[in-house]
Amino acid sequence: MIETYIHELVHYGCTHGLVAEADRIYVTNRLLEFFGLTEASTEPEPVREERPLYQILEDMLAYAHQTGLLEEDTITQKDLLDTKIMGLLTPLPSMVRKTFQEKYSVSPKEATDYYYEFSQATNYIRRDRIARDEKWVTDTEFGPIDITINLSKPEKDPRDIAKAGTAKKSGYPSCLLCLENEGYSGHMNHPARQNHRVIPITLGGEAYYLQYSPYVYYNEHCIIFNEKHIPMKIDRDTFAKLLDFIRQFPHYTAGSNADLPIVGGSILSHDHFQGGGYVFAMAKAPYEKEFVLKDFPDIHAGIIKWPMSVIRLQGSEPERIADAAEHILTVWRGYTDADAFIFHETDGVPHNTITPIARMRGELYELDLVLRNNITTEECPWGVYHPAARYHHIKKENIGLIEVMGLAVLPARLKHEMAVLEETILKHGSIRENPVIEKHADWAEAWIPHYSITPENIHGIIQKEISEVFIKVLECSGVFKRTPEGQEAFARLIRNL
Repeated sequence: MIETYIHELVHYGCTHGLVAEADRIYVTNRLLEFFGLTEASTEPEPVREERPLYQILEDMLAYAHQTGLLEEDTITQKDLLDTKIMGLLTPLPSMVRKTFQEKYSVSPKEATDYYYEFSQATNYIRRDRIARDEKWVTDTEFGPIDITINLSKPEKDPRDIAKAGTAKKSGYPSCLLCLENEGYSGHMNHPARQNHRVIPITLGGEAYYLQYSPYVYYNEHCIIFNEKHIPMKIDRDTFAKLLDFIRQFPHYTAGSNADLPIVGGSILSHDHFQGGGYVFAMAKAPYEKEFVLKDFPDIHAGIIKWPMSVIRLQGSEPERIADAAEHILTVWRGYTDADAFIFHETDGVPHNTITPIARMRGELYELDLVLRNNITTEECPWGVYHPAARYHHIKKENIGLIEVMGLAVLPARLKHEMAVLEETILKHGSIRENPVIEKHADWAEAWIPHYSITPENIHGIIQKEISEVFIKVLECSGVFKRTPEGQEAFARLIRNL
């Protein structure tokens, strides 16, 4: 049967632009070699109906396990092997880059459309796993908020954890974003990347590379990483590079996580941005208050209606916007307002920084500056401007760039917990006595009396209440609260600009 699967996979490669017809026999022979065969024993029948890629690979992995090529059928070991298989079909980086540039000469969107489809065709983006994510949209006072329970990132098998603990440590590649990941074979502590290809771009005169996130939390979720493994930093160059990126790819948004722990991203050690082809709720937020920057009267500046504290800049000249943003960053870096519990540093440790997001607004460049502060206290060791403890049962992780823009990425555990909660509520059981969902008891008991709950509406009710928690989480992360006192404190900062 393995010859049939090989024939299916090569046919898939040809129909999805990975394998040229002239390379069909060559790739077939490479796959035969991979599975320890020196010849195909039967003449393959024509492929009458193309199966999904993941099904072909699952059958190949089952064969590999039966023959000892796959030692154990764990998630990590299977991912290492099926990525190696797909690497045999994936064109060389030079070919992918050449095609991208040819399509970019027609239009930037045509280039990214090609590259996004390519990244899915190679199984670098595993479409079958992405489809498992639970997603919904809830209307709020701040517009439609996106929620996703992330199920596409597989949990580690205990056998993989044990094997990873005994695996030889390696510093190559230095991190998951490094250029050296392109084509890398991977190991128990690092994902395989034989099917991974990246696109070189230049931002502000520096070498960067474009790739897509394998977990695509939103449409065409891309990552733009520095060629060098250097730490993230928010400064004028950051603003200029983000604006340069949207100049080159005007159909995309681009932003950066902040450069400090707690309010920063998960990989602060490697300079990178994130972007994509999705219009987030933040982008739809209107100006709530407008003001004039005295040194930049040509820039349209204002505060937008959003749970967090956001200054928006608009203009036709990206250099002027970058200058204005640098001015605001400089003021904010050194800004203290004890009455609002904002301290720019304590004991020499800096706390103020910015999460910037850039996009085109018609012919105008637009840059949102989200004010962040990572101060901690004994009462809030996780951060004062961080999800409060009473919301940790839903979301306790850092609020990064994606959440800031209005998309909640919630942990996979919630899928099971919410299913148990639904069943318990419908059966009038005790939430507090169930160890799986007892942490949700205070929250659920607060909203249950306000609904006439039925089997038909309970799922939607829970989704709505989760969305309300996410709004509260964003408000927790805002340095200036949406209260009269908080807005007056925000006004004090604006007067200092």
